[in-house]
Amino acid sequence: MILYNVTIILDESIHNEWLNWMRSEHIPNVMNTGYFISNRLLKVLDSPNEGVTYCVQYIADTLEQINEYQQKHADAIQSDFPEQFLNKFVLFATSMEFIDKP
Repeated sequence: MILYNVTIILDESIHNEWLNWMRSEHIPNVMNTGYFISNRLLKVLDSPNEGVTYCVQYIADTLEQINEYQQKHADAIQSDFPEQFLNKFVLFATSMEFIDKP
């Protein structure tokens, strides 16, 4: 199993609106692609960054599924970010393999 982790550092001014949008629209849209079997949303409590930091984690069975998601869907889904969020966040993604299965 592979964990696809997206870390987002947000300007505090969009924090609450972004969180509501993630829960109601973005995460469901990613899950509806069919590439992931589960997800979770976490807030980083001890981030060294300014603003508010979250991690959105998606679990897939294989790295190939994550690669296919990125090739076929990631750009379109990310382009749906509401205009009021533009230039108010930074994100980066990493893929990690589970050593001990959950």
